[in-house]
Amino acid sequence: MEHLTKETFLEKVFNYEENKDWKFEGELPCLIDFYADWCQPCKMVAPILEELSKEYEGKINIYKIDTEAETELAGAFGIKSIPSLLFCPSDGQPQMAMGALPKDSMKKAIEDVLLKK
Repeated sequence: MEHLTKETFLEKVFNYEENKDWKFEGELPCLIDFYADWCQPCKMVAPILEELSKEYEGKINIYKIDTEAETELAGAFGIKSIPSLLFCPSDGQPQMAMGALPKDSMKKAIEDVLLKK
């Protein structure tokens, strides 16, 4: 799992400095976890995301963004509560889910939104 900075986010997910409308830059659909180290529910989500990154290897990318370090990115998406999970399909609009989702809910969202099965 890769931690994104603003620079890598612009390159791999969405260049909001150049595009006003959503335009996904990545090769694989992705799931982005907006988290902070002090957030207890975020710690519950972390091992689930590790498992999912192995299960869906080669199909989706899973990224993490530390909202404390990357305040501009958190602000760009209006993140007010964490964890917030952003599901970015290859085409179509991204979808945000808030709160610590159980693994089966995450899998369903990955299948429905990212892989469109």
